[in-house]
Amino acid sequence: MLPGRAEVVVIGGGVVGVSTAFHLAEAGVNVLLLERDELGEGSTSKAAGGVRAQFSEPVNIELGQRSLRAFENFAQRPGGEIDLKQVGYLFLLASPEDVATFENSVRVQNELGVPSRMLTVAEACELSPYVVPNGLLAAAFSPTDGHCTPEAVVQGYAQAARRHGALLRRHCPVTGIEVTSGQISAVHTDFGTVETSTVVCAAGAWSATVGAYAEVELPVLPLRRQILVTEPVPDLPPRLPFTIDFETSFYFHDDGPGLLIGMSDPDEEYGFRLSTDDRWLGRLTDAVGQRAPRLADIGVAHCWAGLYEITPDHNALVGEAEGPGRFLYATGFSGHGFLQGPAIGEVMRDLVLGRPPVVDVTGLDVRRFAGAEIRPEHNCV
Repeated sequence: MLPGRAEVVVIGGGVVGVSTAFHLAEAGVNVLLLERDELGEGSTSKAAGGVRAQFSEPVNIELGQRSLRAFENFAQRPGGEIDLKQVGYLFLLASPEDVATFENSVRVQNELGVPSRMLTVAEACELSPYVVPNGLLAAAFSPTDGHCTPEAVVQGYAQAARRHGALLRRHCPVTGIEVTSGQISAVHTDFGTVETSTVVCAAGAWSATVGAYAEVELPVLPLRRQILVTEPVPDLPPRLPFTIDFETSFYFHDDGPGLLIGMSDPDEEYGFRLSTDDRWLGRLTDAVGQRAPRLADIGVAHCWAGLYEITPDHNALVGEAEGPGRFLYATGFSGHGFLQGPAIGEVMRDLVLGRPPVVDVTGLDVRRFAGAEIRPEHNCV
């Protein structure tokens, strides 16, 4: 059963949507969240779970850092166990250009309070003992980064949002947004219409369609990413960092008794495919053999595919549309949505309430693509 009216309707029940609903409800706003499937069933549940502040752009550093603090305090607010492991993120660097870029990024991160640092190859191999040094020049590391469980984060925010009075409706696809005299007036669903003056689009890879309902262009495209989990690994190090071979994007971290392993595919085409394929597995095998050959013979327990929500510069879209009135958006995180979700929920609360946000996200406004200088995020995996 849907209410006839809500102050704010949040579209999308991934981490960004439920974080937004929680922070709004906590602030006393009447919130309705609409999710087309189960909560977190889209990109969030398919994420690798990494949380970090090691970025090249200050806004991403600040969002990551603020979110890390929220993950650290998650048991107290909003509540729940998320299995946070702050084992650090380790970027392995094999080209002089990448070393120079990361040196600059580390300087910016340090200025903003992130305890990242550059490492020698020997130090990197000691931290991540599966890595071989062949071809490496340096590494970057921050000890407060790590990983946690995406589904647990979603449920923690969802339960807390409900405690504060938010309504979360699953299996309720949005079919349209009504605009009256240039202002949002209602949201249409398969189960009826809800009057509202404010919509927050947090629909991830499906955001372009939601934006089109209100004639707002959101340049977000879905891109498949594949992940696997290995069979148990003998003598798994107790504090293995989230390790990324930056040149190939091959990464791994512990997942129970095994390892979670992923890598991008440069030939992947945009689309909503969620199948897995052997072409990617072959490329991954080559990357594993080059950078962590001891892992090459470990069997695969299971694998899956999820969707990145890609923007032209790999930075998120966060802001309020010029028109119609009170259409806000938080989408296009290009693989960073889970780790930035806590801070983005605070930002969206502030934007809805018309006050300066906790992090200045002016540079993430979609209007940057209309002619302003675009600064792509470099530290993407």
